[in-house]
Amino acid sequence: MSAAEWIRFILGSIFIIVGMVIFFTELFGVFHFKYVLNRMHAAAMGDTLGISACLIGLMIFSGLNFTTLKMFLIIVFLWFASPVSSHVLSRLEAATNEHLAEHCEIYEDVESLEQELAARREAENTNEKEAYPS
Repeated sequence: MSAAEWIRFILGSIFIIVGMVIFFTELFGVFHFKYVLNRMHAAAMGDTLGISACLIGLMIFSGLNFTTLKMFLIIVFLWFASPVSSHVLSRLEAATNEHLAEHCEIYEDVESLEQELAARREAENTNEKEAYPS
């Protein structure tokens, strides 16, 4: 094997190994988190990044041909479809879950959210001034 083939083999292997590590991290997140939206986030991020990394590794192994173009189009499709489908499913969960308040804070109007954020910023600013006096 020539040096170029070795470099291509090592680069492709690295991408596939990174993709597999991302998949195992996704599995840990899916089984570790308790709330469905947290699990869905771990699964969606893992699918998008893991499949993309594995397919990039396979594209490097395949070389420049029509199969590489097809794998690239699969990556593009996944980068558009996976976030959209995850967003739709999470919106459905948020809209139909009767026990949503147990898992997160729900704001009825934007004004109360803005007031709470302003209060938090003010508290952070006063804490920074106390920690680092001039």
